[in-house]
Amino acid sequence: MHDELRAALAGLLDGLPPKQAAQAVDRLIANYRGRTPTDAPVLRDRSDVAAYAAYRMPATFEAARAALAAFAARVPGWSPAAHVDIGGGTGAATWATAATWDGVRSTVLDWAQPALDLGRELAAGMLPDTTWQRQIIGDGLTVPDGTDLVTVSYVLGELRPEARRAVVAAAATAGSVVLVEPGTPEGYLRIREAREQLVAAGLRIVAPCPHSAACPIVPRVGAPPAVAGGDWCHFSVRVSRSSLHRQVKGGSLAYEDEKFSYVAATRSDAAPAAARIVRKPQLRKGQVLLDLCTADDGLRRSTVTKRQGTAYRAARDAAWGDDWPPA
Repeated sequence: MHDELRAALAGLLDGLPPKQAAQAVDRLIANYRGRTPTDAPVLRDRSDVAAYAAYRMPATFEAARAALAAFAARVPGWSPAAHVDIGGGTGAATWATAATWDGVRSTVLDWAQPALDLGRELAAGMLPDTTWQRQIIGDGLTVPDGTDLVTVSYVLGELRPEARRAVVAAAATAGSVVLVEPGTPEGYLRIREAREQLVAAGLRIVAPCPHSAACPIVPRVGAPPAVAGGDWCHFSVRVSRSSLHRQVKGGSLAYEDEKFSYVAATRSDAAPAAARIVRKPQLRKGQVLLDLCTADDGLRRSTVTKRQGTAYRAARDAAWGDDWPPA
C-alpha cells in the first residue's frame, strides 16, 4: 500500500473502543456483502468511517490503483488535470489517482459528511490539491465542465438502479471514466451495464476490454450468477496487511487478495490492448495456457509452448489481468 496512506491510517482507531470498532466493522461487512441498495449513506458517523477506512480502504485503494494503471498504460503521455471522485468517501480512489499521475486537482464528492471529514484529515499535507464536497450521489448529479477524469469506486452497488444510471450518465460527460466494483458476479453485472451506458454516450472502452463491442460473456437468464458457465469478468490484486489491518479484520496473514471488476473508457486518443488475460495463467510442463479476451475472437484459450522462445518466457511471467502480448 502507498506508504503515506499506510502512515495516515496507522493512528486511525486510537481512542475508539475495540468493541465499538468491531460492531461497526460487522455492520459494514453486512452492508457491503448485501444486495439491498439504499437511499442513505452507509457510513453514518465517525466510528463507522474509521472502521471502514481501516477495514476497506487499503483494498479499495489497491483495486482502484490497478484499474487506473491498466487505463494509464493504454493512454501513454496523457495525464488528467481535473479529477472528480464520485462517492469517493474517505478518498481511496483519489489516493490511487495521485499515485498514478502527478499534479492532479481532485474533487471528492460524497453524501456522508463524516467520510469527507475523515478523508480530509487523512489527506492533510499529502493531497494538497483536493477539495472535499458534500453532494447527493444520484439523480441531479453533475460533473463540472472540463473534468478530465471521473472515478466511481465501490459505489454503484450501494445505489438504486435509477441513481446508478444517473451517476454513470454524469460520469460519462467527462473526458475519461474509470469505474470499479467488487469482483463478484453482481459487481461484474453492474460494470457490464455501466459499460454499455458509457459506449452509448460515445466513449471508447480501453481496459480491461480490448474492444468496445458487446461483452463476449453471455448471461444465463435467471440463473445466478447470471453469466455463462458461472464465470464473470473480474481480476485480483494483492493487498499487504498492516498490523492495524489485521487487527480490524481479525486475520493473521500478512496479505489478502482483493477481487474487483472494472471498466475504463475515454474520449482521448487511445489504443486498447490486442487481448487481455482474464484468468490466472496455467503453467504446464513446457507450455503456458492463457485465457484471453480478444477483439476479434472473443474469449479464447491460447497455448504458448517452449518452442516459441520469447513469447513463452513472457507467458511464464504474465499475470491475470495483464495485456497480451506484453508491450
